[in-house]
Amino acid sequence: MPESVFSLNRPTRLRSATREHPLLRGPDKEAQLAVQIHGLNHTFGEGELAKQVLFDNHLELVRGEIVIMTGPSGSGKTTLLTLIGGLRTVQEGSLKVMGRELRGLSKRQLDEVRRDIGFIFQAHNLFESLTAFQNVRMAMELKRYTPAQMAARAEELLHALGLGHRMHYKPAKLSGGQKQRVAIARALANRPSIILADEPTAALDAESGRVVMELFKRMAKEDRSTILVVTHDKRVIEAADRIVNMEDGRVKSDVVVMEAAAICEFLIKCPLFANQPPSTLAEIADMMEYERQHAGSIIIRQGDPGDKFYVIRSGQAEVIVDDGKLRKIVATLGAGDFFGEAALLRDEPRNATVRALTDVELYSLVKDDFLAVMQTSMTFKERLLAVLFERQ
Repeated sequence: MPESVFSLNRPTRLRSATREHPLLRGPDKEAQLAVQIHGLNHTFGEGELAKQVLFDNHLELVRGEIVIMTGPSGSGKTTLLTLIGGLRTVQEGSLKVMGRELRGLSKRQLDEVRRDIGFIFQAHNLFESLTAFQNVRMAMELKRYTPAQMAARAEELLHALGLGHRMHYKPAKLSGGQKQRVAIARALANRPSIILADEPTAALDAESGRVVMELFKRMAKEDRSTILVVTHDKRVIEAADRIVNMEDGRVKSDVVVMEAAAICEFLIKCPLFANQPPSTLAEIADMMEYERQHAGSIIIRQGDPGDKFYVIRSGQAEVIVDDGKLRKIVATLGAGDFFGEAALLRDEPRNATVRALTDVELYSLVKDDFLAVMQTSMTFKERLLAVLFERQ
């Protein structure tokens, strides 16, 4: 069977909507969000010529993270990017940038929002009459920089991007890749709160692309800039904190990379998942939810409907069976153990209660996702049946 099959029929999973983002810290979470999108729709044209291109999108971007957005051509990525950047008018839904609602803003107010956003588009849009240095420097003139600070910042970025020897050349004397690097330097010059990049590395060689992503990572870490990169370039994926996929005008998946990697590292050590190829583990990890239960809490209760399958990441839990006359502890579970499958396989109520003995960390699969894994992965099904047989 193919290594990766679950995405064919699995439901949309919006990670930021289903659990706390791991980059959010402390009580003031609202202030940590750079972009908040809820119920966003967009349509081009009017009347009989109207064509809706974005449908009920929900997305949150945290300050200081790098988000890679993928998806086929025509899926709405660039439209969403331009809406976030205030280059298009928000028609329906809510779109907040740095806490400011863009819907209903005037042109002057949108101009104010754009001053704190760095744009990198496939068309470099450099001023042909200015040198590379002047193109980068002029981007800082709207902010309170001294001439010396502007010159130092422009030189720093151009040198970092390998253009120190070309900084006094005009665009006509630069290659396509060099022009793109000048455009990138110009977008970063102001240390913007948000950087929106549409295929920023498409015209760059591998080394130049690596340098650009290193600059992005440094700005995300040091300046807490939020960076949204629309790309088909697989080389930049390793820099991502999250990967968002769009299809047919909708955010279809939103995966926290560090979390997915941590889940995969754990799953591969679990006997039930040990024989799955990495691509399949990644699909399973994308479907799993992280949960924490405190000592003494009931994770599942005997007689309740079965809705989830669980794998214990850390901590201990006990399995309790009550036959109406006697209540007894039949097993103690720890890291790597799983439970909850019986009710899902048989479509019956829970046959036991599981109570946390210590604080417990768990990964869970909702019923539909668990059954999808069962149906599409024979190795998973065979291993599950083997482990269940060993329990008898």
